Amino acid sequence: MGLVRSLCLFITFLSCLIILVHGQATGRPGPVSGTRIGFYLTTCPRAETIVRNAVNAGFSSDPRIAPGILRMHFHDCFVQGCDGSILISGANTERTAGPNLNLRGFEVIDNAKTQLEAACPGVVSCADILALAARDTVILTQGTGWQVPTGRRDGRVSLASNANNLPGPRDSVAVQQQKFSALGLNTRDLVVLAGGHTIGTAGCGVFRNRLFNTTGQPADPTIDPTFLSQLQTQCPQNGDASVRVDLDTGSGTTWDTSYYNNLSRGRGVLQSDQVLWTDPATRPIVQQLMAPRSTFNVEFARSMVRMSNIGVVTGANGEIRRVCSAVN
Repeated sequence: MGLVRSLCLFITFLSCLIILVHGQATGRPGPVSGTRIGFYLTTCPRAETIVRNAVNAGFSSDPRIAPGILRMHFHDCFVQGCDGSILISGANTERTAGPNLNLRGFEVIDNAKTQLEAACPGVVSCADILALAARDTVILTQGTGWQVPTGRRDGRVSLASNANNLPGPRDSVAVQQQKFSALGLNTRDLVVLAGGHTIGTAGCGVFRNRLFNTTGQPADPTIDPTFLSQLQTQCPQNGDASVRVDLDTGSGTTWDTSYYNNLSRGRGVLQSDQVLWTDPATRPIVQQLMAPRSTFNVEFARSMVRMSNIGVVTGANGEIRRVCSAVN
């Protein structure tokens, strides 16, 4: 009997070891992360299809939801982890914080949630819907998809004051590194995830400080002179701060590596983007990602999985919201 028990214990240990190693070898998070591929396979088999269809419908109506949802997921994860707290509406919630005021696509997430509640009531979290939708927007803009680990639960707290430390458009590389490192992401993750700016726009008011001689400071000398003239025309000194400009000039709606090529030519719109080229700590990574045989798509998927596992709420913690814009 003692021998049988010892054998069972050994087999159990071996099984756990195999699972753990498999998770590391495939780039999938191991059991410790709390999320896994196919979490809803038995409880809501059509979950990913329902989300994908909702995103497709939203994109057909307004392609601007693609960068909006991708940025929304990023902002959600960087504030208290990927818990869907950015989706909660109301006074003083994360949605009301300055960096989040121009986010798009909330209605797409709400639509997906309504359909999921009809198909599988109380099963799929809003945090997971957002993570899946972010992946789907990349595919819709001609990027490469990836398997999204699911199993997150929804947080119950959403405060605008918690969004004060989001990466900002004027951050130096050192500041960006500090903000990423605090969440377990490294410098390569930083540069790779910044590549999400291959789609989307920024308002003139966010970067106009780089374009004109103000308070004795000349225009940013790292901007290509021809591009500077173009931006000054699009964003006059006393013009409308809400006018939008593509972050990846010449290719603002297509998922590709031209964002990095633009940085190498002094055509980064945001200061926080352009410094990725001028700073020696990040320039070699930009050069690798803009190369002809770039691994950008593979690396972006890997970094997105890492980011999407920041501070996840799992198990008996949190809740599964009935509607994404309000706690239960």
